[in-house]
Amino acid sequence: MTLSQTHVRVTVALSGWLALAATALPAASPARWIPVLLFVTLGPGFALLYPQPGTLRPGARLEALALVAPLSLSFGALVSTCLFLVHGFSATAFLISLAAFSTVACAFPGLPLPAATRGAVERTKRAKPGAGR
Repeated sequence: MTLSQTHVRVTVALSGWLALAATALPAASPARWIPVLLFVTLGPGFALLYPQPGTLRPGARLEALALVAPLSLSFGALVSTCLFLVHGFSATAFLISLAAFSTVACAFPGLPLPAATRGAVERTKRAKPGAGR
């Protein structure tokens, strides 16, 4: 693990707790809703997918970035549904659940990506139009 991977992991792990701390600010303040919105939209997915062991090829990086938001929002919907079912939903409980999950997920390597394992958008050589003669 390089220093930059450690920085990414620590930053993602702390982003959830920063979003939770931002809820103490006044309700109409952008300093309150911007960190919460960014964390809920990107935090858990980023914790699951990054950093990947080794360097990713460009196709795999694009695949990971395309999956971060849907994965985060899906996990957020799952957590909020579970909290509603146990009659324990609140913004604080929701953010604590997501922040704890992201913190734990940052301790593990990122999930393997299909494009990273199969070669990530390899270009095949095209045969020249008169080469078969």
